Amino acid sequence: MVLHPRAQVREVGQDVTFCCKASGTPVPKKYHWYHNGTLLERKAQQPGDRLALRALAPEQAGTYHCKASSEAGAIRSAPAQLTVLAQGQQSCRSEPEPSLVELPRECPQDASGSRHYNVGRCPPSPCSSGPADPSGCGGSTGHCCGVRRMELREIPCAGSLLPLKVVAECGCGPCAQPRVLVQGRVTAADTGEPLRFGQIFLGGRKVGFTGYKGSFTIEVPPDTQRLVARFVDRQQRFLDAVKVLPFDRRGGSVYHEVKVLRKKEPVDLDGSRGNTIPLGEESGREPIGELVLPAGAFLRPSGEVFNGTVRASVTFLDPRDVATASAASSDLSFANAEGEIVPLRTYGMFSVDFREGESGAALQTGPVQVRMDTGQVWMPEHLQKMKLWSLNPETGLWEEEGILRPAGGSRRRRRRREERTFLVGNLEIRERRLFNLDVPEDRRCFVKVRAYSNEKFNAYEQLEGVVISLINLEPQPGYPSNPRAWGRFDSVVTGPNGACLPAFCDGQRPDAYSAYVSATLGGEELEAVASSPKLNPGAIGVSQPYLGKLGYRRSDHDDPDLKKTAFQINVAKPDPNNVDESNGPIYSYRSLEECERAPASANHLRFYRVEVDKYEYNVVPFRESDLTSWTGDYLSWWPNPQEFRACFVKVRIEGPQEYMVRSRNAGGTHPRTRGRLYGLRDARSVRDAALDGTSAACVEFKCGGMLFDQGLPDRTLVSVVPQGSCRRTGVNELLREYLARHPPPADNNHTGAFAMLAPLDPLGHNYGIYTVTDQNPRLAKEIAIGRCFDGSSDGFSREMKAGAGTAVTFSCQERPPGRESFFQRLLTAPAEA
Repeated sequence: MVLHPRAQVREVGQDVTFCCKASGTPVPKKYHWYHNGTLLERKAQQPGDRLALRALAPEQAGTYHCKASSEAGAIRSAPAQLTVLAQGQQSCRSEPEPSLVELPRECPQDASGSRHYNVGRCPPSPCSSGPADPSGCGGSTGHCCGVRRMELREIPCAGSLLPLKVVAECGCGPCAQPRVLVQGRVTAADTGEPLRFGQIFLGGRKVGFTGYKGSFTIEVPPDTQRLVARFVDRQQRFLDAVKVLPFDRRGGSVYHEVKVLRKKEPVDLDGSRGNTIPLGEESGREPIGELVLPAGAFLRPSGEVFNGTVRASVTFLDPRDVATASAASSDLSFANAEGEIVPLRTYGMFSVDFREGESGAALQTGPVQVRMDTGQVWMPEHLQKMKLWSLNPETGLWEEEGILRPAGGSRRRRRRREERTFLVGNLEIRERRLFNLDVPEDRRCFVKVRAYSNEKFNAYEQLEGVVISLINLEPQPGYPSNPRAWGRFDSVVTGPNGACLPAFCDGQRPDAYSAYVSATLGGEELEAVASSPKLNPGAIGVSQPYLGKLGYRRSDHDDPDLKKTAFQINVAKPDPNNVDESNGPIYSYRSLEECERAPASANHLRFYRVEVDKYEYNVVPFRESDLTSWTGDYLSWWPNPQEFRACFVKVRIEGPQEYMVRSRNAGGTHPRTRGRLYGLRDARSVRDAALDGTSAACVEFKCGGMLFDQGLPDRTLVSVVPQGSCRRTGVNELLREYLARHPPPADNNHTGAFAMLAPLDPLGHNYGIYTVTDQNPRLAKEIAIGRCFDGSSDGFSREMKAGAGTAVTFSCQERPPGRESFFQRLLTAPAEA
């Protein structure tokens, strides 16, 4: 499906048109339209890929989708929501919705000590289109609800006034069109070796290459619902990797670590004789199956039989090893007869590469047999459903090649063991594809997961753009299987209301299916909630007794030395007659909408960022996880919503403890912002394990450069103040010389602080300044922080190296009782300080 219908808003009596378009061989020409899942009568729709509805009535609101079909199969579009308003009804309320920001800790707003302030927000929902607007079949961005007017407030704060802009009025305007990107790195699953200069394809179109370190950036084409990327090693050391990459439709970039599988070393076969190649015999295990090639099976592309020496490479991905899940291709899905994309459960994937021994020319095969050991099929009901599939590298969907059936008389005696019985299927290898031994699985549920910025788990502090990954593990004790094997994997990106991940489930036995769940943000692993020494339902997010039924266990439950970045649960299908199981976190497959709309108070599973004490305050509020919340203003921290430049200064602290360090960022040279606050940043210093009594902090500051109007640049006035009894003892010599060559200099009279006018140039670690530009603000900051910790311009570390790449050094000591630090004096008597 290359064009999906779009969500639209209309008033009663207006017209609307939905469009969709599918591609395929042969070209699909039959289209059917559905309203709320029900096929529309022929008189209500025109034949073809458009649906025109005239003189709308309220009952025509709901979801619409199309199905395209040909003799090759069918495919369904994503659903589009049609909202039908009463005449004169506003689709965008002028009154903003509540949205809280956290003020600096010295700014309590009431007697309870709360530091939260309502700045308002405008939900980016579509607005009603007038009769003169385009039909919504592509090309037009449409209109959305957004900020129409902001006003400046001054908040009493520690004897001074803190400026803050709040949303005063919402209104309709052109929808924002932020760039949608996926970024990441491609490395070998076995050694971590980067895929250097590998080709990247979207469909059949080459769109770029990976970098020297395997890094890549892909801009997601408009109207994409399912991004399928193929990574090709031009040296043919690795198998082609076909990946379905989740992305954030609202804009920005999502980071992925892509693993590729190394090709197995080729062996020589005699093409004139029959050959049998085992599938999955590593690590001393019995093979899952075998590939049987009769004499004369190898063919040149012309059809001529090749009987010479064949160089054969057969690479098998064995799901009995859970570590192989990350290297598997695609997302194990196929399109059924109704065009719905539904899941498969794998018993193993294999890729073949046959070449002539002397010339290296590629070979095909005539009919060959794929034989699967029935003793490796862990659930008896799967024996009747096992099929052989091949992967379409352009769509990322698996296509049926044949059915595996019990073969009469196909028993083989193992060496000194019992006999084996096989399922047998036939296959002709005409092109280089990945093949799969799979069964369709219909016992499906959804798992609700949310990610948070800290352990407080406040609903307004949820993280968006987090990649949640779920691996379905094979059945637990009670089934004849290896519990470390996996059957399927899925990844979903969190939105403003978390994420719902598909998983296999069972209503009879809670432990029949289990899932291993992890979360990453910009390559950083988030932490799961602890399960020992005892379960805390309030922290985990699931109430008892359902939590006990799920058997929640964090990855370090039995071994505290293991990472804390994943959890495992039994995917126990909720009992519709049990009220304790009606509120999440597991939802039946038909309850996806209920899962997606569930409030934050409903049961859900949680991840959170382990923050070294850090705080951010923007005068113009902006949620970095939602690029549509950006507002163009001279005081905006980020002046360009298409490109985000993150800047950090590394501060070395010599003292007996860790210290909070604040950067105060105000207009420096621009006439519209000079002296006006942009924002504050606090970061706690981190000890260097190799240096006694030394820590360092990576503190963000507002980069110098153009403001949102792209008229004049501003060199931000940055003041860095450790929050203790500290004295500045050194400034990086290169940074000092740079600032001296680029006047005017900032006032640095007080030894308890460091001030500079932010450089317009992207300085590096030699200056103690770290600058990274990216389409995702969070990713830009994560990369910059990793370089700052490492003290280099291209490295990455989570261990602080306080002796490398610092900009300024302070010496701090414990204060005598009753004596205020310079930072405290700034808060209590700012004018005097």
